[in-house]
Amino acid sequence: MEEVIKTKVHELFNTEVDVKLTRPDPQFGDYATNVAMQLAKPLGKNPREIAEELAAKLRASGEFSDVTIAGPGFINLRVTDSTLTTELAAMIDSSGTYGMSNLYENKVVVTEYSDPNPFKVLHVGHFYTSVIGDAISNLIEHAGGEVHRVNFGGDVGLHVGKTMWAIMKDLELSPGKLDELGEHERSEWMAQCYVVGTNAYEDDETAKQEIIALNKKVYQLHTDNDHESEFAKVYWQCRQWSYDYFDAFYARIGTKFEKYYPESETAPVGLKTVLEQREKGVYKDSNGAVIFEGEPYGLHTRVFVNNEGLPTYEAKDVGLSIKKWDDYHFDESVIITGNDITEYMKVVLKSIEQFKPELSSRTKHFTHGNVKLAGGTKMSSRKGNFLRAVDVLSIAADENEAVQGNRDDAPVLGAIKYAFLKNRIGADIIFEPKESVSLQGNSGPYLQYALARANSIIQKSSEELAVLPGTIEYDQYERSLLFKLTEYKDVVEQATQELAPHLVCTYLYELAQTFNRFYEKSHVVGDERENIRIQLVKAYVAVLRSGLTMLGIPTPDRM
Repeated sequence: MEEVIKTKVHELFNTEVDVKLTRPDPQFGDYATNVAMQLAKPLGKNPREIAEELAAKLRASGEFSDVTIAGPGFINLRVTDSTLTTELAAMIDSSGTYGMSNLYENKVVVTEYSDPNPFKVLHVGHFYTSVIGDAISNLIEHAGGEVHRVNFGGDVGLHVGKTMWAIMKDLELSPGKLDELGEHERSEWMAQCYVVGTNAYEDDETAKQEIIALNKKVYQLHTDNDHESEFAKVYWQCRQWSYDYFDAFYARIGTKFEKYYPESETAPVGLKTVLEQREKGVYKDSNGAVIFEGEPYGLHTRVFVNNEGLPTYEAKDVGLSIKKWDDYHFDESVIITGNDITEYMKVVLKSIEQFKPELSSRTKHFTHGNVKLAGGTKMSSRKGNFLRAVDVLSIAADENEAVQGNRDDAPVLGAIKYAFLKNRIGADIIFEPKESVSLQGNSGPYLQYALARANSIIQKSSEELAVLPGTIEYDQYERSLLFKLTEYKDVVEQATQELAPHLVCTYLYELAQTFNRFYEKSHVVGDERENIRIQLVKAYVAVLRSGLTMLGIPTPDRM
């Protein structure tokens, strides 16, 4: 539609204009544009006069069944039923590609999300970030991008020192414990060791010094590539247990990563880079440490190498950025983290900007709030009272069993993922388990059920679907559903531009409501208009399935 209007503007006024269409209240038309008011100043003419001239051209084009003018020069447009029929055919024949754009065509994008630390368990924040990151990755892929999903985590650092200290203490008392622990016990055991080590670090000065020494020993393992000492064997086995545990959880929720970047690999690169750039004045010495002064850029100062000569998280992130660039030469790097590191990341990227500006400029950092259960308290992995990712699955499964009588993963994942995705990224999320599994209202299972219900209508139809005639006059409810379906392309494009999956959620819920109104008023199977209406149902299934798949939500044919 935009191209038709641009062409007519050029024919009339010999000028180019960026046409933006909006969707007004249906009583006024399908689309509206303020292009006449955009042209008023450059043409030196009254916008109403411009609108009249343009409206006459648009009426003569045959593309619109109705063109009216409102206010000072708004043009309202109603497309022809034949145009809608063309769109209907495209939806049915799309094989899931309807709504695809070329926004990321020929672009390489690295998406980094989830980012759990080995030697610790996955908590609800990792679950949330995994869901958001997967949906954003899907949006980019749907727009033609080559996406590389990666994960970053701390297999070195003080948390490892704390955990390994407690592990070694426990193994002194139970020497054969590593062989005795079952697959499902290992992550919990390491989580408990982390809590023990953290408490010892805070409460016992002797233990604190032992942990600091052990922290250095872990770094040295990597420097020496030590896999043979007794300490090294315990470390490498526990690290692998962590990655196995991560992989199993990701497989269960339907996501996967191309590569893990452990801090042990990014730390040497970051340390080397920071020390090299210190000689060029980017970083500076300060009380035995190496810092980046952020104040000249309206930021704050952060330490990149501590006074023990070890790289901090900041240096590791510098190394990560360089590693990702070396591996992929990306056009865009998307990083999704909690909003507690917003200012931290600004400093890291500003420091990188001083010597590799292309890395900084191509990086987008999205942050999110905390996920909390309704009425829940503040949770902390340090205290051991946090909500684990598997706890969320169990809680949702319990509620789903109460509502639907089963604990199937499809509705459970649909409930959780949609509950996470329907909110704009940024603010805290209050997870309401009972609401999330409801078959009524704005929930994942509601949309999954809507899809299954529409599939059952198609299966009940015995009519052989014929090619739609070129001329169809749609009734009010048929047209309303079909026009709502055409909105999918615009929604997906906006969601991709903003990397905002919640826009797709909102649209799918509205679409399902529109379909319900259609179905209430329009008998399908056995009706004289069955062929037309079944094809509308088929298009609805195609769009709804496409949208849910893009969100990473399972699409069962039956529920």
